[in-house]
Order: sequence, then C-alpha cells, then structure tokens
Amino acid sequence: MPADAREDGPDSVIRAERAHLAQSREFLRLMRENVLALNPMAGDPVSLEYLKADLYRRAESLRDLPDAPLFFGRLDYAAGTGSFHIGRRHVHDEDGAPVVIDWRAPVSRPFYRASQAEPMDLLLRRRFGFSGADLTAYEDELFAGPVPGADATDRSGEKKTSQLLLAEIERPRSGPMRDIVATIQPDQDDIVRADAGRTVGVQGAPGTGKTAVGLHRVAYLLYAHKEQVTRRGVIVVGPNLAFLSYIRNVLPALGELDVTQTTVTDLVASVPVRGTDSDAAGVVKGDARMAEVLRRALWASIREPAEALVVARGARRWRVPARELMSLAAELRQRGVRYGAARELLGHRIAHLILSQLEAAGETCDDRTHDAVRRLAPVRACVQQMWPKVEAKRLVFGLLSSARELERHACGLLSEAEQEAIIWSPAPRGPGSARWSRADLVLIDEAADLIERTPSLAHVVVDEAQDLSPMECRAIGRRCSTGSATVLGDIAQGTTPWAATSWPAMLSHLGKPDAAVRELDVGYRVPRQILDYAAALLPSIAPGLRPARSLRADAAALAVERVAPGELGARLAEASSRALELPGSVAVICADAQVAEVSAALLSAGLSFGVLGTDPAAGESRLTLVPVTLAKGLEFDHVVLAEPARIASGEAHGLRRLYVALTRAVSRLTILHAEPIPAELCYVP
Repeated sequence: MPADAREDGPDSVIRAERAHLAQSREFLRLMRENVLALNPMAGDPVSLEYLKADLYRRAESLRDLPDAPLFFGRLDYAAGTGSFHIGRRHVHDEDGAPVVIDWRAPVSRPFYRASQAEPMDLLLRRRFGFSGADLTAYEDELFAGPVPGADATDRSGEKKTSQLLLAEIERPRSGPMRDIVATIQPDQDDIVRADAGRTVGVQGAPGTGKTAVGLHRVAYLLYAHKEQVTRRGVIVVGPNLAFLSYIRNVLPALGELDVTQTTVTDLVASVPVRGTDSDAAGVVKGDARMAEVLRRALWASIREPAEALVVARGARRWRVPARELMSLAAELRQRGVRYGAARELLGHRIAHLILSQLEAAGETCDDRTHDAVRRLAPVRACVQQMWPKVEAKRLVFGLLSSARELERHACGLLSEAEQEAIIWSPAPRGPGSARWSRADLVLIDEAADLIERTPSLAHVVVDEAQDLSPMECRAIGRRCSTGSATVLGDIAQGTTPWAATSWPAMLSHLGKPDAAVRELDVGYRVPRQILDYAAALLPSIAPGLRPARSLRADAAALAVERVAPGELGARLAEASSRALELPGSVAVICADAQVAEVSAALLSAGLSFGVLGTDPAAGESRLTLVPVTLAKGLEFDHVVLAEPARIASGEAHGLRRLYVALTRAVSRLTILHAEPIPAELCYVP
C-alpha cells in the first residue's frame, strides 16, 4: 500500500486494508478455480488417478476458510523494496504477483523476529485485528521515522506490548485448537524454523505453546523442504484420540492436508488390544532392557546344522562341512545386520562356497548358476534348519507365555519379581487367543525391527513425550532413525508409572542423544495467577524445573472455594452455569472415579454437556466433562476443578495429574473442594 494511504487517518487505512483483503480472497478463489478447471491427462490409469488425487489436494489446500483471516500482518521494508501482507498461505494475482505472502517464506520472518535493536530492514510492522473474518483494527510498530496513527512505539522508540497481539492471545476459544501464526514469538519461531535435519527437544511449561510450535514446525518443513519431507513422510504422534481430535484442524487451516496424526498404539498396531497390564508389568515391559531380552531370544533361534550339506549337481555331489556352515553363520551374526537380512545372506554365502568348488573343478559359473544353486532344495532346507524364519508376534508370545523361556533369555537382565510381573498366567493357547496389551504391541514392534529394518520417515513430531516408556521411545525413534524429530514435553506433567525424569535419558532412548533441548518458559495463554498457584507443586513433582512466567495477569483468574460436604455437585453445576454466561469453552475436570457423580449433578441442573472419552461429539460442546486422565494437552477458557485431593490421591503420580488439571484454564479457574486442599499446594488466599 502506498505510504500516503496512512496520511488520511485510521479510517482510510481500514478501508484500504479491507479492500486488499476482499481482493485477496477473490484471487484465492480464482486460484482454486484454475486448479479445478485443469483436465488431467496421463499415460496410464494409475498415473491418472494419482494426478487427480494430487489436484484434489491442491484445490482443497486453496479452499478459503471464511472464519480465518487470510492475512494478519504487513511488513513495509526500507530502501523502497515495498510492502508485503503476511498470511496463512500464498496468494497471487492473475499476473502471478504476490498479494499475500506465506508466513513460512523467508521474507516473512521479520514479522516474528524484528526488534528495535535489530529492525531487519523494516520501516513498519503492522498487525491486524479481526472479528471473525472481518478486519476491524490495525496497529503499527515503527522502526524508522514517525508515521501518523502508529501507536505501538512511543516517542523514545521503546517498544510497547502490542495490544492486538495480547487480544489475539486472550481471545476466547471453543472447539478444537487453532493455529498461532499471528502470534508466534521469537523463541517459538527459532524452533519452528530449525533445520530440517535437526532434532529438537522442547521442554515447555503449560501454556507456552509447545504443541502449537510442533504443529507449525511440520507446516514449515512441508513448505521449506516439501519434496524431501513429502517423499519420505511426516507424522504427528499424540497421547490419545481426544488430544488428536483437539489438534485436528491446525494443519488443514495452514493448507497441509496430508499429515498423519496418530497415537503410539495405532502407530505400532499389529494385533488387537484386548488386555491391560498392571503398573508393575507395564513398567517392566516398557523398560529398555526388554530390547536386549528380545534380541537374545531372536538370535537364540540359530541352530547348528545336524550334518554336512550335500548338493547333487549333474553326476557329482558337492559337500559343505558343518563347521564351515557354522563359520558362515557366526560371521553374519557378528556383522550386526538384521536377522531377516542375515538369513537371506546365508543362502548366498552357501551358494558361493559351492560355486567355488564348481569353479575349482573346471565348471564355468555366472550369476544364473549362483541363483540356481541358492534355490536348490537342500540349500533352502539347510538355511531353514540353521536360520529359521521367525515371526515377531510368535517370538514375543513365546517369551510371555513360558516362564522357562523368559528366564533363559532374561537371566541377568530382569529379576525374578520382574519376570513374574510380565509372565502370562494362565498361558494362552496361542497368539490368536492372547489378550495382548498396548505394551505388548511395542514389544512386537521391537522384535519386528530386529528381524527387518523399520523404514524411516523424514520427520516425526511427538507430543507429551514425557509419558512415553523407553520402549515406546525406541519405537518412535526407529521411525525417524535417518530423519529428525520434534520432541515436545514437560517433565512436570509425567503421569505414567514409566514417565521420563530427564530429557537426556528420553532422547537417548529415541536414538537422538545429541539433540538440543530448548526450554519454553513464558506462558502466553495461562494467566500468571493460575501458573503461580500450580507452580507450588513443582518442588514436589519436578524439583529441578524452573517455574514458568506468564505474559498475562488477571486478578480474577483464580478462585478457590470450600463447599460443605454433600453440596459439591450443586456447586459444580452452579459454577459451570456462571462460566457458560461468559464467552469461550468450559470444562469440568474431576478424578476419573468421580465422573459418574459429577455427570449426574450436571444433568440434574439441566446442563447440556459432553463427556470426553465416551461422547464422540464432546469436543464440540461448550461444556465438557473431562476425566483428569484425559485432560493433558487440552485447554479451555474456563475450568471448574472438582476436589483436588481426590485427584492427588488417585494414583502414584496424583500430584502431577493435579498439576496438569490446574493448568488447563486460559481465562478462569474455579476450584471447589469439600476435602482439604493437598498440603503441597500451599495456597494463601
């Protein structure tokens, strides 16, 4: 926009920017129509279908989202290089000239990084305020010279906090999570734009935006390294289906439609999950020592040949002594190749020995002779007898169903008590009748990788990583062994019996011991009063962790109310009704054992709500009843928390679970309790 457009006052700026927005939407519509109008042609039906699918995805990525602003900022560069509107996707006019620049483009980076100390050649940074899809306000930050109407910088040049930025951060939300492209901060931007081949661990306190950072990193990699990342693949791994439902709209809103989002269980699924483990069994099965137990069991399958191999070819017989066969097997085992690959190589090595004898006898041999000898029935029978095929599922079944087999391979690794914790009793008849647990799936996945290498993806994003067992970390690490990962977590929020207690150990299990760990310690969404209150638990649950500091303060954000015994249900319903009078989403969080009781109280009050985990549409309700075990990773504008003591005493890691529950609110937190507040919380009214 020309500089003189600002000189006519704020109203003219708003009118001009609205006109640019309308024009940009029209150009986006034309871009999509141009894609839809293409007539795909290919040399064969399969290629044609691939081309059609690619055009469909391209058209979908260009679909306008009426409730999402097409651009959110503008940069005016010095030295007459012009101005650029920054938005969620690239939009160009009919001549190919850009009218909106993708937020991931290098020219957009000063929107997130420029400062008075380092202006990055900017004259002005403009932020826009929106109400739905309507542009309603703007705010200018100057980097050189006065501009009428600018109010983000005072006369001394000292930067003020952007009011539009704060308004966007504080805007009430309902339904699934949305993107944060308009509010990415410099420390977040560093992680989002980290090199494609670099694995980054992100220790993020509640409200610091670590989940959003991970998702935006995926979008950035698909933009900056599209061919590489698309060809090799990228996945997002979340803790549960409720969490995946919550984040499902973020990447599509950024124009990325083909990213797989999954849980660890679905990632390694190979058999139906019909059983559950005790905490003791889960800890042992999730321990990294199980990888060595499986390795021992697999390689113990190799057997000495019963006798020498004799092969008839023509009128002669050729003999390979048993000691030479065992020498071949020992050499292959020492090479460190996968079991299945070594088995294939054994047949080739045996064939090579026989061909050496044939050549010494004067026969002419070539590759066809080699393959013919390798396929001879005696050679194939010898390979099967020495190096039998092994199925991962049966290998794990053999260990968990036989105390003798488990003791044989776990001796010196697992104690007798640990072995007893994981052995099936009574033993199932076969793999098909076994009640496999989620931890068993990870063991099967480990065994499968020992047999055949798991293909590596270009990038993996894993959220709530602190709750992964070492064996789950290994399963994810295999899928980015030659790629990279973004590992998101908070040690203070580890609530599984096998939760990680340190980043170095977790990253080592992932196979990325040299990865850098970045800390996000500024809360952009959770008010200071709530974060400070929850931080009282940190000395008990994560002694070495530094409390987060919040960008926001709100004296009315926290209320702790004692209720009379027997009145908890009515007070919960009353507090929920008050919260529903305000804009945004509302959650009632309680111990899992209290869900039925709280649900009955809300129903008695005539409130409409969904129960997370049992109601598929729960995430669409303004009022959601959340069992505390499903609260992690979610956020709500208003949270009513029932009976902290019940949550704290509900499990071994109850205080960590309580910390999670306390930090889900981004506007108001109301705590109702009839029982005494846990002493570790140390609340002073």
